[in-house]
Amino acid sequence: MQMNIVYILKEELNIRTQQVEAVIRLIDEGNTIPFIARYRKEQHGGLNDEILRNLDERLRYLRNLDDRKKQVMVTIEEKGALTEQLKKKIEDAQTLVAVEDLYLPYRPKRRTRAAIAKEKGLEPLALLIQMQKEKQPIKEVAQSYINEEKGIMTADDAISGAKDILAETISDHAEYRSYIRDVSMKEGKLITAAKDEKTESVYENYYNYEERVKTMAGHRILAINRGEKEKFITVKLDVEEEKLIQYLEKKIILKQDTETAVILKDAIADAYKRLIAPAIERDIRNELTAKAEDAAMKVFGKNLEQLLMQPPIAGQVVLGWDPAFRTGCKLAVVDQTGKVLDTVVIYPTLPQKKVEESKKIVRQLIEKYHITLISVGNGTASRESELIIVDMLKEFQLPVKYIITNEAGASVYSASKLATEEFPNFDVGQRSAVSIARRVQDPLAELVKIDPKSIGVGQYQHDMNQKKLGEVLNGVVEDCVNRVGVDLNTASASLLEYISGISKTVAKNIVAYREQNGRFTNRKQLLNVPKLGPKAFEQCAGFLRISQGENALDATAVHPESYNVAEAILKKIGYKPNDILTGTAKSIRSKINTAEVETEFGIGELTLNDIIAELEKPARDPREEMPRPILRSDVLELKDLQPGMVLKGTVRNVIDFGAFVDIGVHQDGLVHISEMSRHYIKHPMDVVSVGDIVEVKVLSVDLAKRRIQLTMKLN
Repeated sequence: MQMNIVYILKEELNIRTQQVEAVIRLIDEGNTIPFIARYRKEQHGGLNDEILRNLDERLRYLRNLDDRKKQVMVTIEEKGALTEQLKKKIEDAQTLVAVEDLYLPYRPKRRTRAAIAKEKGLEPLALLIQMQKEKQPIKEVAQSYINEEKGIMTADDAISGAKDILAETISDHAEYRSYIRDVSMKEGKLITAAKDEKTESVYENYYNYEERVKTMAGHRILAINRGEKEKFITVKLDVEEEKLIQYLEKKIILKQDTETAVILKDAIADAYKRLIAPAIERDIRNELTAKAEDAAMKVFGKNLEQLLMQPPIAGQVVLGWDPAFRTGCKLAVVDQTGKVLDTVVIYPTLPQKKVEESKKIVRQLIEKYHITLISVGNGTASRESELIIVDMLKEFQLPVKYIITNEAGASVYSASKLATEEFPNFDVGQRSAVSIARRVQDPLAELVKIDPKSIGVGQYQHDMNQKKLGEVLNGVVEDCVNRVGVDLNTASASLLEYISGISKTVAKNIVAYREQNGRFTNRKQLLNVPKLGPKAFEQCAGFLRISQGENALDATAVHPESYNVAEAILKKIGYKPNDILTGTAKSIRSKINTAEVETEFGIGELTLNDIIAELEKPARDPREEMPRPILRSDVLELKDLQPGMVLKGTVRNVIDFGAFVDIGVHQDGLVHISEMSRHYIKHPMDVVSVGDIVEVKVLSVDLAKRRIQLTMKLN
């Protein structure tokens, strides 16, 4: 079975057998995906995080499938029914659905109509009908099964019970189910209808809708599921019933125009309508949903990755502004390191509308703390706050910029246990303002404090399998945190717990150790942290940085296991480890013979290239390559927009049918997939990602519905 799994993974992922075997071995040894991706490239040939995650997920599925096959075969064998032919069919099954189809006839059942008929002793009669060899009229044969004590009053009662047994037997046949499922998937339509056409809802597109199953897009499947769940629409699978019943008749009935054939036709029709069709509809809807969820999770994950990898706006004192009406706008000033300097509440919006007083307070804060950037949350009263800020900056001629910040999840964080521990004396509004300020200074460090599902860059996330969604998104956060690396002496427990090999408990232990013993001065001190053993150290050490420590290499992504190689390289060209931090060590690659180093230390080319790249640019932040956020000093209003206007905007969310772009008017505009390129594109992600700065043209503005249609086709 194991070799079969290796072959399947090799074919699905289009990689070599040796790569699959190496990754499986590394996973089984307890290595994390980020560690495997970064520090075991030689063993798996440089596969990226995405392929490694896919391999890990499919490996778990296939192993689960393997285990299920074994359980099913043991159960069937215990019943004395496991033939060599059935065993081979189970072994060859490629999906859990196929295994369950084969197991269905042997699965313990609730008390079905067929089970009741069997209790009445009608199984021999059903078998006789099924064999189609009886020359005596069936009604005469059925007379001998009359048993008033068991409720069989007539020959028709006996035949009726036999039909129930036949219907279940037909329904349990794996080959029939597989064929009907395939035809239903290829030729079936999903038809939706309104429960009440007069009711207004967001599901009006599906009040009278039909589409071939095989062409349905994921976002439509999830929308239909939600509409059905909220009881606005009904959904049914429509297939050519007569064609499928005829298929069963052709398979089962050997002689037409006989009494037995009539009975079998009744049993076949009952089997299809009562047992097979509802089960197949459930299977197909479940399969469609699973595929739609997988695609949506992939989009959500990619959006989340782009959001987390937004470049920090470093070196600025930031005023976090959490806008609101009745309860006032909560402000928090944080310095360049994220330390909270001050908090205050102002009331510039309705109902108090203390605009002048609010301006005065904000100006005092700007002058006192030398604030250079205002980060405004994009929630309730954001638009009104933005207008006041722009007016104030113009009036007072202040050298301050502002940015509209996606505050999704800020309220979740501010009410969390973590926020309470971090700011025990703050209310939820103050905590939210701090989060809004910090998430522009270092989006990754701040956003890891929030459940990824609450960050708001997905589609239909509440309708998905929450456990699987959580696993996917946590994997994305883990990859991002490890790609960037963290400062061991400043990182929060929330950030540390995403580092390879570090659990929540160990993350808290690291912070506690730091508080008791002072800052870490070398990576080896991690081994003194409770519950952080040699294996965890191996997994995490390379991702944890120590600036101004005892060893300059501790500030880089070079793993301690490769320090001897890094030091030897530097020594060969007359450098010391400290030279890499001062910028003295340059053009290292051109000064050494890489082939000699590989031979001398038995190190592979991929690992050596990583070490050299890190020595030349120590602790390089991959977020530097991402588009910089747009800082604003003026404001547009929805009414200012005119068709044909060309504007720059930030992609806020990417979904299956397009992307939402912030063009500075509080209401994000939609660029439909058809307006993204003059060429065919399969998915919006082929063109844009969250955080991208794009140039768009206004197509139309609907002031009443507050909808903006944009295009990226400018010429």
